[in-house]
Amino acid sequence: MKINRRYLLQGSALVLFVIAGFGFFGPKNSGINLATPAVAQNLSDLMVPGPMGDKIMGDEKAPVTIIEYASMTCPHCAAFHNDVLPGIKEKYIDTGKAKLIFREFPFDPRAFAAFMLARCADDKYYFPMIDVLFKQQVQWARADDPRPPLLQIAKLAGFTQESFETCLKNQQVLDSVNAVKTKAAEQYGVNGTPTFFINGEKFTGNYTLEALSGAIDKLL
Repeated sequence: MKINRRYLLQGSALVLFVIAGFGFFGPKNSGINLATPAVAQNLSDLMVPGPMGDKIMGDEKAPVTIIEYASMTCPHCAAFHNDVLPGIKEKYIDTGKAKLIFREFPFDPRAFAAFMLARCADDKYYFPMIDVLFKQQVQWARADDPRPPLLQIAKLAGFTQESFETCLKNQQVLDSVNAVKTKAAEQYGVNGTPTFFINGEKFTGNYTLEALSGAIDKLL
């Protein structure tokens, strides 16, 4: 499905559509509370990047590949990034045992906007911006008007008011983010976040550091 930028913007002024009343949590399946059994997928198919390429954390030659599909407004995704990912990074990513490929699966206009801003930022700011967006999720995702807090976060990555508005009006970036989501939903059955593929094995829901470590360790 092609999403027009009017999904995010209203008229010539920068007004996120969500301000009109779209709830913080988006659709009811925007997060899954319980971990679900693993399902295998073809890793070679999964490794094909989206239109704007993949954002990878760690050594690209690492033996274990963790692909994460997330929504920026998903509280379970924020919990993973804030509480679990630091342990995964220390044990596996920083040691060269695993790499993380982070992919967009936005459930609502605010999540689309956040991903678009991260994609418009200089590459060196991508993951730092994702980190701040998750850490400050409540401030911008719950706000009556998300523009001021999103702009303040974007300014940390060098955005101006003009470049902020230009990014959120960029139909190509919007289409590229949506293409990643559409492919994941249609080809890999992703319907909730966070969803992980660890060397092609699918895990959906809230996984602890210990549970993910077990899945990674058996591949090393």
